[in-house]
Amino acid sequence: MKLLLVEDDRKIAAAVRRGLEAEGFTVEVVGDGEDGLWRAREGGFDLVILDIMLPGRNGYRVCADLRAAGVATPILMLTAKDGELDEAEALDTGADDYLTKPFSYPVLVARVRALVRRATGRNPPLGRR
Repeated sequence: MKLLLVEDDRKIAAAVRRGLEAEGFTVEVVGDGEDGLWRAREGGFDLVILDIMLPGRNGYRVCADLRAAGVATPILMLTAKDGELDEAEALDTGADDYLTKPFSYPVLVARVRALVRRATGRNPPLGRR
């Protein structure tokens, strides 16, 4: 299963990537909204994990642009923005799920698996439980 992580904080991106790869996922990381939009449009991903506060183009715009282009890949917003209105805006622009930082790693993995399972009809890797 191939995931796209759009995250500008290098430490967070590296930690999430390492953890998800240990769970059996292939993870590609990009650090800004423009690159994230381009890579997600190119396709081939089972899930996009998207930060909101990104350089170039924020996560709301990336999400809305992907949906406007007909990209149906599931999107999980992973962000420090923890207000109700932020979550509502993310979901209204097309995100499938929303998780705030700091986050529980087991919950992140469970949400990733659930979104991939719903979208593909396949069970994602179970990794190292």
